[in-house]
Amino acid sequence: MDSLLAFFTVFTQPNLLLLVGIGTFAGVYIGAIPGLSVTMAVSILISFTFSWDVYPAISLMIGIYMGGVYGGARTAILLNIPGAPSAIATAMDGYPLAQRGEAGTAIGITTVMSFFGGFIGIAVLAVAAPFVSDFALKFQPRDYMLLAVLGILLVGSLSTGSLAKGIFAGAFGIAVGTVGMDPLTFTERFTFDIPLMRSGISFIAVMIGMFGVSEALLQLHHIGLPAIRQKITRIVPSWGTLRKHLPLSLQTSAIGVMIGALPGTGGDIAALMAYDHAKRVTKNPERPFGKGAIEGLVAPETANNAAVGGAFIPMMTLGIPGDAVTAIMIGALFIHGLNPGPMLMIDKPDMFWFIVGALVMANFFMLLFGLTGIRLFVKIVEMPRAVLIPLILLLSIVGAYAVNNSITDVYWMLGFGFFGYFMRHYGYPLGPVILGVILSRLLDDNWRRAIISEREDLGRFSWGILSSPLSLTLFVAVVLIFVSQTPVWSRAKSVLGRRQGQ
Repeated sequence: MDSLLAFFTVFTQPNLLLLVGIGTFAGVYIGAIPGLSVTMAVSILISFTFSWDVYPAISLMIGIYMGGVYGGARTAILLNIPGAPSAIATAMDGYPLAQRGEAGTAIGITTVMSFFGGFIGIAVLAVAAPFVSDFALKFQPRDYMLLAVLGILLVGSLSTGSLAKGIFAGAFGIAVGTVGMDPLTFTERFTFDIPLMRSGISFIAVMIGMFGVSEALLQLHHIGLPAIRQKITRIVPSWGTLRKHLPLSLQTSAIGVMIGALPGTGGDIAALMAYDHAKRVTKNPERPFGKGAIEGLVAPETANNAAVGGAFIPMMTLGIPGDAVTAIMIGALFIHGLNPGPMLMIDKPDMFWFIVGALVMANFFMLLFGLTGIRLFVKIVEMPRAVLIPLILLLSIVGAYAVNNSITDVYWMLGFGFFGYFMRHYGYPLGPVILGVILSRLLDDNWRRAIISEREDLGRFSWGILSSPLSLTLFVAVVLIFVSQTPVWSRAKSVLGRRQGQ
C-alpha cells in the first residue's frame, strides 16, 4: 500500500503537477513541428535535469512524451505534413477532412481518441505489465522479421488505387532505407563511393519532403483559389460518435499496446497496422478511407497513444526499451541511481506507480490542451495560399535541418519533395515509401540475425518458423494478408457477393 500511494504523488504535489502540465503543453507543440521529435526533446532534457530529484525530472519527460505523440496529428490534419512518423496514417483521412472545412471535427476526434488510447495503454501497464513483458520476450529475430513483412504488406491499405503502384512505392522505400553502412558488416551499400551517403538517408527528411514539399508544389496549381473556410461548430465529438467507434478503438488500442511493448517497434508501426485493421473490419464507412473516413482517424490515434503505455512495459519490468524515448528514460533513471528492470519492481515499486500516475496526469493534460486553441490553430488552413505555401516550405526546411543540423538533410528533403510531387501527379501513394524506409532496418537486421542463428541454413530457418506457434501464427497472417490483396481474391469476393445477392 505504501508503494501504491506513490501513484497519487503527482496529483498532490503542485510542483510535479506543474511540470507534467508544462511538459505536455510543450510536447503537443514540439510534436506538431516536423523535425522536432519527442526523442530529441527528451534527450536534451537529460542535460538540464540530471541535477534534479528523480520525480521532477521524470515528470517533465513523461509530459513531453505523451504530448508529443499526440501533437504530430495537428500538422498532419492541417497541412498534410505529419509532425511525427506515427501521424502518417492520420494524415490520410485528416487532411481530406480539413480540405472539406472540417479540421475542427478532425482535431476533436483525434484528441479524444488519443486520450482513450493512452488510457488503455496506461491501464494495461498498471495491471498486466509482467504478463505482456513475458509475451514480448518470446519474440525471436525471425518473428520481428515476419512482423516487418506484415507491415510491408500494408501497402495494400495505404494504396488507394493500384496495388502494383503501392508495391513499387514500398520497395523504393526499402531501398532508400538500406542506403549507408551495413549495420553488421560495416560495408557500404548503395553509397556510390559518395562520403555523404555513408551515414544513410534520414527518414525524417524523406517524410517531410514527400509530404510537405510535394504538398506545397501541388498547392501552386491552386494558388489563385480562395482559402478553405473551416466550420468550427462542434469540437468535442458527440457521445453517439464515440459509442459507434468504441469497438474499433478498443481493438486498435490492443494493437497499440502489443506493438508498443515489442522492443524497437513503437507507435509509428502500431498506427499503420491499426489503420490497416480498420480498413479490413469496417464494412460500411460513411466516407471511403483516404477521403475523410472517421475510422481512419480513430484507429491510428488510439494505437499510437496506447503504444506509449506499451513501451513502458518492457522498460519497467525488463530494463529493455520499447522505443527510442524509453531508451533515453532508462539512461535518465540510471543517472538518478536507479536500475530499470525486474529489480526495480522489487526494490523501488514506488517508482513504478509514480510513473503510472504521471502518465495518467499527462494524458488528462493532453486532452485539455488538445481541445483548447483549436479555433486559433485552424487559422493556418484559412491563410491565403500565397502565404501558406512559403510557410509549408519554411517548416519543411527547418524540420529537415533540425534533425541532425545538416544542410545535406535539407537537400535530401527537397529532392524527395520533387520526387513525391511527381509520384502524386502520376497516382503513386506516398505512405508506402515512408513505411518502407521505417521498416527496412527492422526487416534487414532481423532477417540477418535469424538466418545467422540458423547457420545460414534455409531448411532450419523454415523449420523454426513451422515449429514455433508464435512464428507460425505470424507466417499464416502474412500469407492471408498477401492473398487477400491479390486481384484473384478481389474477383472471387465480388463473384461471391453477386451470388449471395441473387
